[in-house]
Amino acid sequence: MTPPMRTLETIIRILRILFAMPLVVGTVCVPAAFAASNPSSAAAAPSDHDPIEPFNRAIFWFNDHVDMYVLEPVAKGYDAITPKRVQQCLTNFFLNLRFPIVAVNDLLQAKFVPTASDVGRFTVNTTVGLAGFFDPASDWGLEQHDEDFGQTLGYWGVPAGPFLMLPLWGPSNIRDTVGLAGDSAAAVYPWFIPFYYSGGARVVSTVNGRAQVLKEVSEVREASVDYYVAVRNAYSQHRDELINDRAGMSQQEQEDLYSVDTNGGN
Repeated sequence: MTPPMRTLETIIRILRILFAMPLVVGTVCVPAAFAASNPSSAAAAPSDHDPIEPFNRAIFWFNDHVDMYVLEPVAKGYDAITPKRVQQCLTNFFLNLRFPIVAVNDLLQAKFVPTASDVGRFTVNTTVGLAGFFDPASDWGLEQHDEDFGQTLGYWGVPAGPFLMLPLWGPSNIRDTVGLAGDSAAAVYPWFIPFYYSGGARVVSTVNGRAQVLKEVSEVREASVDYYVAVRNAYSQHRDELINDRAGMSQQEQEDLYSVDTNGGN
């Protein structure tokens, strides 16, 4: 995997995996596939999956300006006073809170081994990892998974539908937007924790996640010929990789997988 691809995939993973991060995703879910090739190829990509592009571009413009003039300045101030180790501990904590969503969707996709791994991760990180602020489970070989209800629908063949840019949330599609409702129900803790506490946690997770990718986002924004197209194409590709369990694979591993598929699994 090339360095730009690795960097941009990291941005997507950090910002998309944190539960309920409404502000950042639309402006920072950057174009992994786009960066791996060249700018003109992304700008020339077909938009037949984006029939309401003018509407989506208007929402994207709004999200991007919220990020540039509100979230990014706050994240810069936060980054200046918060040690990187503390930022990583907070990321670990919010990832740990996603356990119910991930585990439920593992089960819905009949992925029983990952379900067991995720139960083990949650148990270890919640206890030994001090409520999830530390991640000893990774050192113990318990792999982190990224599952949600939108992926579950895609896993069972539900089509993505048209691309959709959501206000203050970011890139999505009809299938993944429906999936947000399922994830909200599976999260569990909002049902028992007052809104002002969970809302405050969401703000912290948003600012913390944004602070971790300040430089990378700025570089991608400047390098993109059409930032909207780059984000749209990156989102679509990344979701496809997640549904097909290819996220995190190197280019050669993905090519080998495609080779296996085209030869009937032999």
